[in-house]
Amino acid sequence: MSRISLIALTLTSMLLTFSAAMAQTVQNVSSYTSTDPKQCRQAGAVHDEDGGGTRVCPGPQGLVVVISEGDLRETVSVGRTRKAAVAEPAARAWFGPFSSTTHTIEWRQEAKGKPPFAMIQRWHLADIADEDKDGRPKTKQLFVVTKLAPAGAKAGTGVCHVAYIDIAANADAIELARKAVDTLAHDFKCDTGKVQAVGTSGRAAELAMPR
Repeated sequence: MSRISLIALTLTSMLLTFSAAMAQTVQNVSSYTSTDPKQCRQAGAVHDEDGGGTRVCPGPQGLVVVISEGDLRETVSVGRTRKAAVAEPAARAWFGPFSSTTHTIEWRQEAKGKPPFAMIQRWHLADIADEDKDGRPKTKQLFVVTKLAPAGAKAGTGVCHVAYIDIAANADAIELARKAVDTLAHDFKCDTGKVQAVGTSGRAAELAMPR
């Protein structure tokens, strides 16, 4: 085979591989739901001392989102039922700092109408090392990519944090979050995988990463 033919064959192979990868990513789409308390139901009593408690919110494709708060820290998990959601690793994924989420969840799906395989949510983490003029900790924001349980997954092993993206440190933070979903979530193993900071690591990512 001539040198020119070999180069042409190599370029063609690279183009086909790139096109296949692009096709897999491009077809992924987003949909959105809200976890505003007005659209959710309270599960159990509200803790008077800190306003904590648990609420169950509707998600797409029959999923429910379970948001629990205690000691000014939230966890967010997903399942077909509340019982299924609270059994997942995400239901125990506390951050060290005080934390809360915004009310919008972005769900990633392979195509419109298909079950989501991951979600993206904006979190706020309190930074006690950076106080405002009134002595209150400033919040640092990051996107959290959470894998969802695929069909047939063993109960309690399919919903977990995959990646953290520092919003202040990355101008394209939401695109990095979507890329992390599209490239990491499918093959991530909740029992053995290690959550990672994607993009430039700033203070929010430092606060979020396990120590």
